[in-house]
Amino acid sequence: MNEIYRILDANFNRAREALRVAEDCGRFVLNDPAVTAMAKNMRSDLAEILTHMPSREMLVTRDTPGDVGTDLTSPQEMKRENLEAVAIAACKRLSESLRTIEEYAKVVAPEQTLRVERMRYDAYTLEQRLVGRLFVGSRFLDVRLYLVVESRLCRGSVRDTVRAAIAGGADAVQLRERGIADAQFLALAAELRELTDQTGKILIINDRPDIAAIVGADGVHLGQQDLPITESRRLMRPGGLVGQSTNTLAQAQAAANVGADYLGVGPIYHTTTKDAGAPVGPELVRSVASKLAVPVAAIGGIGPGNVAPLIQAGAQCVAVCSAICCAANPTTVAEAIRKQFE
Repeated sequence: MNEIYRILDANFNRAREALRVAEDCGRFVLNDPAVTAMAKNMRSDLAEILTHMPSREMLVTRDTPGDVGTDLTSPQEMKRENLEAVAIAACKRLSESLRTIEEYAKVVAPEQTLRVERMRYDAYTLEQRLVGRLFVGSRFLDVRLYLVVESRLCRGSVRDTVRAAIAGGADAVQLRERGIADAQFLALAAELRELTDQTGKILIINDRPDIAAIVGADGVHLGQQDLPITESRRLMRPGGLVGQSTNTLAQAQAAANVGADYLGVGPIYHTTTKDAGAPVGPELVRSVASKLAVPVAAIGGIGPGNVAPLIQAGAQCVAVCSAICCAANPTTVAEAIRKQFE
């Protein structure tokens, strides 16, 4: 039985240490309250489970000097290439440790195994959220349908509209609100952060890097008259996306030169959603995409019937607002647009 006590002791320690690494990444690297709280709560849950284990026996049988595994390591373990590698290693260590605890607890505390199993599933979710936030830049390269949502245009609630669009294939969501109180904007942003977390989608906040930072959004989208890209990036977590609206090649080049992660190019077609100026057509998309190595999101008056010319012109994705938000069935419209990229 002593061997089991030692195994449990070692793996409780590993799991606790891994959660601390994850929590610190969420807190200090991502500045993300949701991820930080999740890791912190899991540490508390682990400590509570430990109170139902033979913790005294586990401590007494601990034999660090005599543990043959303390001298075993691998070259890969001695280095981490970047923050993503640190986070991934911690999350893998956590889930592996919880699996070991789950199995050996069946011998000494079988009533705790279901709790450990549920915690292991929570560890998978923590990994998806933590690592997904760190990988958001590369994830944006896979975006094809980029929903821009405004509450005033939605037939139902913002949440229901976004959920329906995601079901139809939306890869990223931008919350764009004007003329509402900051508290209401913040509440909507927090609600969509929860939904995009659950569905693994990217969340962008329009114009407001402060609100994006508070809710842990994946990025912010700026207009030509908003805060500069460099200043906005200071408010965002490391790796957060900063995109900018452009309607000339010169604006696109200027945004790329100061580090925009993607370019909103438009309005492509006539739109009544916002006063964005005269339509620039697919030609500007072709010009920007051929000259700049920055992802292009075409925007403005886009619906299922006019996506194809933009794909042919080199748009990585299309940003769609009223065609989805005003639709009786947002899922159907989203599907019709998304399929054209396939």
